[in-house]
Amino acid sequence: MATPAPGGAEVLLKVVAAGMCHSDLHLWDGGYDLGRGDRLSLTDRGVRLPLTLGHETVGEAVALGPEARGVEVGKTYLIFPWIGCGECQVCLSGEETYCTKPRFLGILRDGGYSDHIVVPHSKYLLDLTGLDANASAPYACSGVTTYSALKKAGAAIFDGPIVIFGAGGLGLMSLGLLKAMGGKGAVVVEVDNEKRQAALKAGALAVVDGLATDAVDQIVRAAGGPPRVQIDFVGSEQTAALSFSCAPKGGKIIMVGLFGGAAPWALPLIAMKALTIQGNYLGSLQELVELLDLVRKKSVPPIPITLAKLEDVNGMLDTLRAGRVVGRVVLSP
Repeated sequence: MATPAPGGAEVLLKVVAAGMCHSDLHLWDGGYDLGRGDRLSLTDRGVRLPLTLGHETVGEAVALGPEARGVEVGKTYLIFPWIGCGECQVCLSGEETYCTKPRFLGILRDGGYSDHIVVPHSKYLLDLTGLDANASAPYACSGVTTYSALKKAGAAIFDGPIVIFGAGGLGLMSLGLLKAMGGKGAVVVEVDNEKRQAALKAGALAVVDGLATDAVDQIVRAAGGPPRVQIDFVGSEQTAALSFSCAPKGGKIIMVGLFGGAAPWALPLIAMKALTIQGNYLGSLQELVELLDLVRKKSVPPIPITLAKLEDVNGMLDTLRAGRVVGRVVLSP
């Protein structure tokens, strides 16, 4: 296939690094498990095949459309993939991730599992001077999503430990960012022992096996009491039930993961416990700018990275599905 030529305000970049996200598995599988026998298909979501996956992309600018400005050919950039229509009120307010006519790269438009990628406007390119390309690629999704979720936790991160479910790419990323933001730390709940050890290495105050029969007691004890804020980076029925059981009156559960299933909560108890259950979907372009600034100023340590070649993508997706990836896989052409 011929390398495309950018037009208008577009920028053509040579892919340097492409992070592999767990959500790519949902696209590979053709949809999302909504629980109770329901499924969200790719068609329902507006995905059209064929499609090149990859939404955590770092690239070197190689060609500019005639209207492109503010980009230097030969310079390396992190690509913000969560692009909206650019015209609606939501987009104009800076919340493109909530646009009803999105153009997400790697999901609705071709992404970074390739040798080149076309980005519709230079404003979605963030200068990576001084930062490693492989370590930075995951910031486009796991990083900005985690940062946005931690911001939603509010002042609670300064008052005491929070609880994090899952020690995958997002969970491990959250530990470094939480420290950089001045938080008190986190108790991590994870069913895989290798990932629990990775969480401890990344700075978790304590780890708990979510399959333990006394997991609730362990979590509450490790957190110094029922946790006021919990962030679920898994999003399974099991983690949702466990976080609900741990939550005190007036607590907050932030749902991030897309593992699948239906909510297991008894509806009256949400009101009786005065709980806030808030979804967190990705993060904004401004939040990604803030995140990179935080990484630079606080020297946030990178999460573990497994490097692989682009031609190994299918095998690495199988490895990801099997739960054998600690941190992130980053592909290079």
